[in-house]
Amino acid sequence: MISVNDFKTGLTIEVEHDIFTVLDFQHVKPGKGAAFVRSKLKNLRNGNTVERTFRAGENVGRAHIDNREMQYLYASGDEYTFMDTETFDQFSLSREQLKWELNFLLENMNIKILSYQGEILGINLPKSVDLKVVETEPGVKGNTAQGALKGAKVETGLVVQVPLFINEGDVLTVDTEDGRYISRA
Repeated sequence: MISVNDFKTGLTIEVEHDIFTVLDFQHVKPGKGAAFVRSKLKNLRNGNTVERTFRAGENVGRAHIDNREMQYLYASGDEYTFMDTETFDQFSLSREQLKWELNFLLENMNIKILSYQGEILGINLPKSVDLKVVETEPGVKGNTAQGALKGAKVETGLVVQVPLFINEGDVLTVDTEDGRYISRA
């Protein structure tokens, strides 16, 4: 058990049989009444974000999440197959479990699988990935005042807003958190 007074960003907790990670929290001490902790939590089972208020000093269960090194092998229909790099065990995750992550997943990519008591919750991507541009319009010199962007489709199907000098065939470094362009690789 852990006290809500000890919340930290990134902490994983168990509340009402669901697993959450703490995205944000704030200790509030009103002039009248008891202190409380206002928190923003992400459900690791379904990806929903909820706001929850706890009484100061309330205890919640601590969830120990396992991070195992895995390699993405291939897709077959709506199933995506991964292999444990140590034991070579293979298992599949559905498209529904990997909604956002599919924008960055390439075959033979090493990632971390998040699991809790044997239940696979999802995958943890690196902070950024390098993706090849497969389709973009050519940038026309002189048609901007400053900092213009255009759409570029990368090999996973994600469309990234990039500067005008990016061409087809370029390799981009893309942030996996929000899908934004960082630089050319």
